[in-house]
Amino acid sequence: MNGPTTFDLPISGMTCASCAGRVERALGKVPGVQRVSVNLANERAHVEVLGQMDPGVLIAAVDKAGYTATLPQSETATDARQALRLHHERWSLLLAILLALPLVVPMLVEPFGLHWMLPAWVQFALATPVQFIFGARFYIAAWKAVRAGAGNMDLLVAIGTSAGYGLSLYEWLTAATGSMPHLYFEASAVVIALVLLGKYLESRAKRQTASAIRALEALRPERAIRVLDGREEEIAINALKLGDLVLVKPGERFPVDGEVVEGRSHADEALISGESLPVPKQPGDKVTGGAINGEGRLLVSTQALGAESVLARIIRLVEEAQAAKAPIQKLVDKVSQVFVPAVLVLAVITLMGWWLYGASLETAIINAVAVLVIACPCALGLATPTAIMAGTGVAARHGILIKDAEALERAHEVSAVVFDKTGTLTCGAPKIAHMAAVEGNATVLLQQAGALQRGSEHPLAKAVLDACHEQGLNVADVSASQSLTGRGIAGTLDGRQLALGNRRLLEEGGLSAGELAESAKAWEAEGRTLSWLIEQGARPRVLGLFAFGDTLKPGALEAVEQLKAQHISSHLLTGDNRGSAHVVAQALGIEDVQAEVLPADKAARVAELRKTGVVAMVGDGINDAPALAAADIGIAMGGGTDVAMHAAGITLMRGDPRLVPAALEISRKTYAKIRQNLFWAFVYNLIGIPLAAFGLLNPVLAGAAMALSSVSVVSNALLLKTWKPKDLEDQRP
Repeated sequence: MNGPTTFDLPISGMTCASCAGRVERALGKVPGVQRVSVNLANERAHVEVLGQMDPGVLIAAVDKAGYTATLPQSETATDARQALRLHHERWSLLLAILLALPLVVPMLVEPFGLHWMLPAWVQFALATPVQFIFGARFYIAAWKAVRAGAGNMDLLVAIGTSAGYGLSLYEWLTAATGSMPHLYFEASAVVIALVLLGKYLESRAKRQTASAIRALEALRPERAIRVLDGREEEIAINALKLGDLVLVKPGERFPVDGEVVEGRSHADEALISGESLPVPKQPGDKVTGGAINGEGRLLVSTQALGAESVLARIIRLVEEAQAAKAPIQKLVDKVSQVFVPAVLVLAVITLMGWWLYGASLETAIINAVAVLVIACPCALGLATPTAIMAGTGVAARHGILIKDAEALERAHEVSAVVFDKTGTLTCGAPKIAHMAAVEGNATVLLQQAGALQRGSEHPLAKAVLDACHEQGLNVADVSASQSLTGRGIAGTLDGRQLALGNRRLLEEGGLSAGELAESAKAWEAEGRTLSWLIEQGARPRVLGLFAFGDTLKPGALEAVEQLKAQHISSHLLTGDNRGSAHVVAQALGIEDVQAEVLPADKAARVAELRKTGVVAMVGDGINDAPALAAADIGIAMGGGTDVAMHAAGITLMRGDPRLVPAALEISRKTYAKIRQNLFWAFVYNLIGIPLAAFGLLNPVLAGAAMALSSVSVVSNALLLKTWKPKDLEDQRP
C-alpha cells in the first residue's frame, strides 16, 4: 500500500482567516485527501493525500472555491512574486490617497466657515477610479463571501461605498440645472483608501513573517570542502554523504552536524545553543552546522545531513509554530457577519415601508439609501489604522517596532514573560567577573595577563584588555609569544616565562590550585570560565586566577521589577550552563529558571506556559526563533539576529530590557484605543440607522454623522501620541 504524499501549494487571493478556512474545506472535500493545513501567514496549503494524486486536482478545487493555487516555486521566485504584489499594493494605495485627498479637504475645512466645493463632474472623475479600479478587490472578495454565505469587512466596504457612490450619482443626475446637489463621493473614496492602507500593512506583516524561514535557510552554507583520499575538493552540500570528512577553515560556518576528527579550535555557538562563550573543540567533540569555527582548522566527520541537522529541525519548529498560530478573527469581521445582512434587510424594509406608507418612490429610495450611508464603515475603516499608526508611531520614537497586529490583540492579556539570557538580559560578551592573586595585588596580575593577551582576537583576551583599559593600566610587550592550542597562550615578560590558560594548562605543568581551590570551585559553580596565570620555568607556580562570565545589561533588574508591578511573572529560559543561569536569575529575582535547554525544548516550555495564560517570549538568537514563533507574542531584542526579528511580532530597536514592559504597555494602550474606536463607530451606527430608517435623518445629515464619527475616532487615536515609557530615558535610535 502506498504511503501518504504531501503537497505544499502556494495560495493567492486569501484576505482573512475565513478565506483560509474556505480553502481548507475545499481541499478537504477532494477524495483521497487525509489532512489539510492552510497557513495564512505564508499563503501556503500543506496537503497530505493517500497514495499518488495529480496536483492539478487540488489546484482545480482551490480555483472552484474562488482562489488561485499554483505548483510550488523556488524561494527566489516566491520572494519575487510577493515583492511584486507588495509593490503593486503600495502604488494602488498612493494613487487612491492622491485621488481621495481633494475630495475630503472641503469636508475638513467646512467647520471653519470655508465652503470649498468641487464641481460635481470633478468629484465624479476623482471618485470613480478609486471606487472601481482600486476598490475592485473589495467587490471580488465580497462576492466570494456572499457565495460562501458569510459576511466580512470587504463586503461591508463594498456595500457602504457603493451606497455612497450610487446616491451621489443619483443626486447629481436628478439635480435641477444650476443647483449644487449634496454628494457623498468623498465618503466612498476615503473609506476605500483607508482600508487599502490596512491591507497594505497586513501584506507587509505577512512578508516579514515568511522571511523568518528564508533567513534561517540562509545560514546553511551551500558548499563544503570534502577530504577524500587526502585530496581536498569543494562540492555542494547536497552531494555529501554520512561519514564524509569535511575541512572547516577558521572563520567559516560548519556546513554539517558532525564530530571533530582532527584539529583544535573554538566554536561560536551563541546563535545555535545560546552559549555566550566560544566552546573549545577537539577530537571527539560534536559540532553543529551553522555555528562559526574559531581560530583552528578542523576535520569533521559528517553525522547528520539535510532534514536531520539541528538547523533543519529549528526551521521545522519555526514553520510549525507559525502554522499553529492562526490569526485571530477581527472583531469587525465577526460583527459584520451579522451587521451586513441586517443592514441590507433594514434598507429593504425601509424602502418597502415608506412606499407602502404612501410616500413617493423617490422618498422611499432616499430614506433607504440614508440607512446604507450611515452604515457606510468610514469610522470602522478609520478605527484600526489610525490607532495602529498613532500607537506604532509613538512606540517607534522610543525604540519599539510593533510589526504584528496579533501582538496588539494579545498584549493586554499577557500574564508571563519568558526571557532568554545571553544577549537579552546579559551583554552577550565575556567580562572579568572575579580575579584573585596568590601574592601581590590583582592590578599586577591583570597587567601581566594583559601583556600576554595583547594583540589576541580571542573573546577572553578582549575581556582582559578591556579591563586593563578601564583601569588605565599600561600593558607591556612580551617576547616569544606563542599560542598553546586548546590550552591558552604563553610568553616571556621581564625575563619570566608566563602562561595564561585553562585547567589543562595547569595540569600539564603539574600544578595544583592550592589556596585558590575554594575560589575556583565556587566560581565554576556560578558557570564562570576560569583562566589560570602561571609562571613556568625551573620553579613553576600559580600566580593567580581569572573568572570570566557574562554581565547583566543595564536596566535588566528594572525591567523585571516593572513587569512584577504589572502583575506579570518573569521566567528565564537559556541554553547556557546552569551555574551562570542561576546567578543571573538570583540577581534579578527570577524564581523560575531552566538552563541548558535545546531550541525544541524552549518551544515546548513556552507551549506549556501558554496553557496557564498568555505568554510573551523575549530573545535575540537563532535558538530563540522557535520559541518566539510559538509564544503568543514574540519580542526580539535589538542587535540580535535577523531570524529572531522576523519571527517576532515586536522588535526592540535597542537592546534595553526596560523596553520589554514598555512594549507591552503601548501595545495594550493601542489595542484599547482600537476597541474604543470600534465602540464609538458602532454607537453612531446603532443610533443613526434607526433615525435614518424613520426618515429623521436625511442623507445629508447621515453623511455629517458619519464624518463626526470619523473625527471622534481620529481624535481618540491621536491621544496615543502623548504616551511615554515609564522610568526610561528618551533615547531615540
